[in-house]
Amino acid sequence: MAGRQVLKSVFDPVRLPAHEQVYRQLRDQVLFGELEPGQPVTIQGLTDALGVGMTPVREALRRLMAQGALEFLGNRRIAVPVLDAQAIGELTIARKALEPELVRRAAQKAAPDDIARLTEIDARLDDAIRRGDVHRYLVENHQFHGDLNALAQAPILTEMVDRLWLRFGPSLRVVCGQVGTRNLPDRHKDVLAALTARDADAAAAAMEGDVMQGMEQILQGVT
Repeated sequence: MAGRQVLKSVFDPVRLPAHEQVYRQLRDQVLFGELEPGQPVTIQGLTDALGVGMTPVREALRRLMAQGALEFLGNRRIAVPVLDAQAIGELTIARKALEPELVRRAAQKAAPDDIARLTEIDARLDDAIRRGDVHRYLVENHQFHGDLNALAQAPILTEMVDRLWLRFGPSLRVVCGQVGTRNLPDRHKDVLAALTARDADAAAAAMEGDVMQGMEQILQGVT
């Protein structure tokens, strides 16, 4: 993975201002592990790669550092933090506290159309696993969890979870590179079955299992 060029200009000046587009692109680069843990970048390097001015890049980096997704190394270098066992342990505790609660609330609100949409996302995720498509796996996995959390209609909790994903997402990409997508279990089918049955307790238990499996994989892969 090291040394590859992953940044591409995808700006649409009609839809979003430049600073927001830069932020979203860099956020996705972090979230899906295309900026690897420990890989240093510079403002000038990002400016050149994205073909934009320094101001939107600085603003995007400031936001991502405030969210804990990036850290300042000095000498104008910035990097994705490298997680150690303590950090992974804290992230696990936080995810275990928040994500089952969001799914418990989602189970009480999910309509058949919502469950159908989540089922379609999970089918695309399964296809990515079969094809060994790491990037698509990460995108669809995040989409499944993000859409599911949104059903809870709990914006404060959801924002907290979004920040947690920015912290462990790059390490999940590392693990995928080591063990492949086929060795990354999930409990999505159990979650979907619980949502269909409107069983909030079962949905929360399935999500707790999903969180613990995923974080254990990360712990084994990066420590």
